[in-house]
Amino acid sequence: MYKIIGQDGKEYGPVTGEQLRQWIAQNRVDSRTPVFAEGANDWTFAGLLPEFATLFAGAVPPAIAPQTIAPPAQARKTNGFATTGLICGILSLTLCWCCNGVPFNLLGLTFSIIALLQINENPQTHEGRGLAIAGIILSAVSILIMLASMAFLLVSMATGHSHVIINNGQF
Repeated sequence: MYKIIGQDGKEYGPVTGEQLRQWIAQNRVDSRTPVFAEGANDWTFAGLLPEFATLFAGAVPPAIAPQTIAPPAQARKTNGFATTGLICGILSLTLCWCCNGVPFNLLGLTFSIIALLQINENPQTHEGRGLAIAGIILSAVSILIMLASMAFLLVSMATGHSHVIINNGQF
């Protein structure tokens, strides 16, 4: 049984030797296609395997060593919490004038912090650090605006300024 890394960078298999011979005949596999044979310790090229070497018109250049081949690295994906944190941060700042941004400012801050922790824990599989930081900043600004408006409201009420019009907790 064999596994290969296709021209698209994806891993295929396990397949039988016969299936691999068919792919070679169809030019889907060439002498430089990375192959992992069952029981082997490392990846090699199809043209370097004795059972397939005679099926190729040209030889694999000797400068290419089998141990230099590694399976493809897992693609990094944008962390979902980072995206959600940024969206909540944008909503919190947009809605901070009508409802103080609640609950979006708290959710944005929470999701963005979780995202940063996950990205720091697994940087090889997660990306989105900038999104998470932007979510934290937007959510924090919304929280600061909320606190400032509450402080202004309390000061206005304490000093007896009745000319401040209060509508749903806003002035």
